Amino acid sequence: MPTAITYEWRGDFEDADLDALHTDGFGHPVTRTPWRARLERHSLGWVCARENGSLVGFVNVLWDGGVHAFLLDTVVARRCRTRGVGSALVVTAAEEARAARCAWFHVDFEDHLRPFYLDACGLKETAAGLLAL
Repeated sequence: MPTAITYEWRGDFEDADLDALHTDGFGHPVTRTPWRARLERHSLGWVCARENGSLVGFVNVLWDGGVHAFLLDTVVARRCRTRGVGSALVVTAAEEARAARCAWFHVDFEDHLRPFYLDACGLKETAAGLLAL
């Protein structure tokens, strides 16, 4: 039986644990990214999801220093998917961005994630532009 999952704004984590979660969730090799330093420099905050002390979900909230918050890298451990962890991460991130007086909450996503972001998380579709660099 699954245990309760807790969510924490600007929660503590080890870079290696976030690397492992990204590897599991996105299916790429471990990168050894200095996550903490990067997030402290560029992010409004982030949300950590934990089950029994293990990092099982994460989302990064960047911002422009004003009223725009940007969601990036929503990731949930494969073993915890379909339990509402991803949508709880996004809802928590939106609440915290609102508390920081942001007026807009942006996210770009691939087409297969449309039901997640629009239906499960309640975001509204909008036109956007993208240029691959």
